[in-house]
Amino acid sequence: MAKKAKSVKNGGRETDPQLEKLESKLEKSRSKLAKARAKVKDLEVALKDDEAPARSPFAPDRFPDLPEIDGVRIATSAAGVKYKKRLDVMLAEVAKGSAIAGVFTKSRTRAAPVLWCEEKLAALKTKTISGPAAILVNAGNANAFTGDNGRKAVEETALSLTSALGVKTNHVFFASTGVIGEPLPYERITKRLETMSKKLAPGGWEPAAQAIMTTDTFPKGSSTVVEVDGAPVTIAGIAKGSGMIAPDMATMLVFLFTDVAIDPALLQKTLSDLTGPTFNSITVDGDTSTSDTLLLAATGKAGNAKLSTARSAGYPAFRRGLESVMRDLAQQVVKDGEGATKFVEVTVQGAKTVRAARRIALAIANSPLVKTAWAGEDPNWGRLIMAIGKAGEEANRDMLSIRYGPHPVAETGWRSPDYDEAILAKYMRQSELQITVDVGVGRSSATVWTCDLTHQYISINADYRS
Repeated sequence: MAKKAKSVKNGGRETDPQLEKLESKLEKSRSKLAKARAKVKDLEVALKDDEAPARSPFAPDRFPDLPEIDGVRIATSAAGVKYKKRLDVMLAEVAKGSAIAGVFTKSRTRAAPVLWCEEKLAALKTKTISGPAAILVNAGNANAFTGDNGRKAVEETALSLTSALGVKTNHVFFASTGVIGEPLPYERITKRLETMSKKLAPGGWEPAAQAIMTTDTFPKGSSTVVEVDGAPVTIAGIAKGSGMIAPDMATMLVFLFTDVAIDPALLQKTLSDLTGPTFNSITVDGDTSTSDTLLLAATGKAGNAKLSTARSAGYPAFRRGLESVMRDLAQQVVKDGEGATKFVEVTVQGAKTVRAARRIALAIANSPLVKTAWAGEDPNWGRLIMAIGKAGEEANRDMLSIRYGPHPVAETGWRSPDYDEAILAKYMRQSELQITVDVGVGRSSATVWTCDLTHQYISINADYRS
């Protein structure tokens, strides 16, 4: 016969030692199981972070061959800021004597790196830099809405760059993109700066473009060479952006480099002027990021006579070249819009002012009803009428006309007699669409670029953090 366990009094309550032992083992097992589940969850998150999103149908077959810029060196690293086993930090060194300009988000909740850059550029007072400069970018964490931690992160990283690269802290510029509201684990970056500084080299554009990506499905680059006062001037740049894209600097980061010799004040004015018809004329979802940053560095090593005013010989050529690179990068951002299957150009004509034309175009481009109709390949032009009407700008209902590509849809405030639903339905199956609206009240026009709104956009953003 089995020996019966003795019962022991415990605080007036009888207990069974064998039962207590079993309960203790069960509790330990539960604890181990909880830890195992937590590890599985961490692995799932890591795998999701490393998963490449479905590639945009507009993605190029290969990254373009971008030329080296004299006076610019680049290095990249996998610091594990958020993503595992992928490049997520880019460092660019710009030579002494360069001019630097910048345009930033107008968000009232700007990130710490944006505030830092604005402060340092203001302190330069449009002078060329007295020593080398550094641009450091990380992906995975926006360092936004992080309070004192955010400022500390950029200050400590600037000090580390001073030690590793020998740059002054007021010649350091930062940009961060990713999750908002989480402290930046900047130590993961700073411990790699010494190695990165030794790896700096001309070129390296493709890994640099990869290192700044978040939900992007392809790295973005563009370049051109123009003749300025008899000298060849090179302009090259990289960009990231896929969602949270809207004017007032749309999450978008852009870094442009050129070897042109140009006055810093003129460089800043040119960049500011060209942002309007390029990066401020795109929208994916109507949301403006806390972190949008556009930096342009001109090393002055091209050998051209310095461009000092807009009347300088060669300035128009430089301006056209810079605008072409900026427009190309801006359109690549839209073509990589989260879940996008359509690239749409919206042009509004016959408006009172350019500002009014642009507001009407954006009302169309940002309308969820319009964008979902494009996604469904539905030529529902009544939704365009709705968007035009809500824009708050003057439009003559009885003179209004609409075209989808070459196909008339509406004329003089009514459906066009040449309207053909079957032809329009076929046109809507194209991947690139052109929509032209004339509101019949003036002579001004504006063009914006956008994309459709699909189920995939919801999927990407519904679990961005989880």
